[in-house]
Amino acid sequence: MGLADIAKDLTKALLELLKTTKVETEQILVVGCSTSEVAGHPIGKHSSLEIANLLLDSLLPIVNEYQLYLAIQCCEHLNRALVIEKNCQEKYRLEEVNVIPHEKAGGSLATVAMTRFKNPVLVENIAGHLGIDIGDTFIGMHLKPVVVPVRASIKEIGFAHLTMARTRAKYIGGARAQYFN
Repeated sequence: MGLADIAKDLTKALLELLKTTKVETEQILVVGCSTSEVAGHPIGKHSSLEIANLLLDSLLPIVNEYQLYLAIQCCEHLNRALVIEKNCQEKYRLEEVNVIPHEKAGGSLATVAMTRFKNPVLVENIAGHLGIDIGDTFIGMHLKPVVVPVRASIKEIGFAHLTMARTRAKYIGGARAQYFN
């Protein structure tokens, strides 16, 4: 599995995810990733800034095209805080936390996001609309209820297991209620 394949697969998977839902501008895409798992190593054991940069190279053009906010989840050493742009934090009125991710606490993707985002901040909680989990990093805590799994043609990014999700509004009311799609 080469780096070009990793980039191509992530691009394809993200586009498949976006086609499953009515994406609106300024929605939040949560991404959790173990670059160790992508490289074929146990989670947290072989963090790679090279792979992290490659993954952001695949994500950012599409996120920008669709005018989404990207939220990069840190690892459990930072309680899965998220790197986001300041304008996302302000729009959604999220509380900023004071920490700087690095390879050994936060992970490579969060570390790279801190250097490549225009005005990065960290928040402890978010309610994302879409999610990509590369390497079983457990992003579910950062998605809005109700989460709907998305099955893609891509099952792995590199050697890492891939899961994706979208969210929908809750159905309420009961037998006589009528619903939008």
